Amino acid sequence: IKQKKRHMGDTKHFCPVSLKENFVLYPGLQEHAAKYKEKIYYFSTSEYRDKFLKSPEEYVAHNEPLQAPPLRVCLLGIHGAGKTTCVREITDKLGIFHIQFEEYLQELILPKTKRKVGPSFDEDHEDDNKIPEELEDFSQTITKTETEKTKQEVELTDEEEAIKANLMTNTELPPEVLDKIVPDWWKKEPFRSTGFILDGFPRTSDEARYLLERGLCPDVAVYIQVEEGDILNRLLPPRLKKWKDRRLKKQEYKKKLKELKAKKRV
Repeated sequence: IKQKKRHMGDTKHFCPVSLKENFVLYPGLQEHAAKYKEKIYYFSTSEYRDKFLKSPEEYVAHNEPLQAPPLRVCLLGIHGAGKTTCVREITDKLGIFHIQFEEYLQELILPKTKRKVGPSFDEDHEDDNKIPEELEDFSQTITKTETEKTKQEVELTDEEEAIKANLMTNTELPPEVLDKIVPDWWKKEPFRSTGFILDGFPRTSDEARYLLERGLCPDVAVYIQVEEGDILNRLLPPRLKKWKDRRLKKQEYKKKLKELKAKKRV
């Protein structure tokens, strides 16, 4: 049976209310459809359909076409897949923002922690180079002031504690913390009118569900898949160099400690 062609509205299969109010291309559903001036519109929810039917003129094009939102991309993939390298080239060409999710979280707590946190950063700050008690006379005043400073700095709020736990042990961020971070990229300037590539978010099904519930739809989600061998070749040489540097630093410290002990004996 030949089906009669549907005349879609200005926003095609996207919800016109989501576009007008949230500046998001949210796919509409056939079960939430409505007809206005012989054109069919799809809506993301029945509430938005009712809202449209109350005052349709607010949501349709008049003298010129409706403005589409800028490009919003979610880029996903495991650590070492090359996400950040790809994003840097793409954002330069398209003139949109690059948001590295984990880096952004680090920046939120950096003023208090004074250093980046997480398994890969903790190796650099091990307590290897702590001055032993027997030599504390030489640097007692220095260590006291340093510990006092760190005690003052590391008083984190509940939100900052949640971010720190996420960076340290991959503990999921609660929705109330995400609410203070993620919606701004869709709703506030300069991201709202420029667009962005969000590197490394969402990372779990719960985070993807969070975006859906808040109506924050990306236009594209890209997942970079890489062979394990390729990641090993990329990540092992810099890790090995880092380990060698730490080993060298340790040897220099031991030498310094030996000299300090000799000095104390004298």
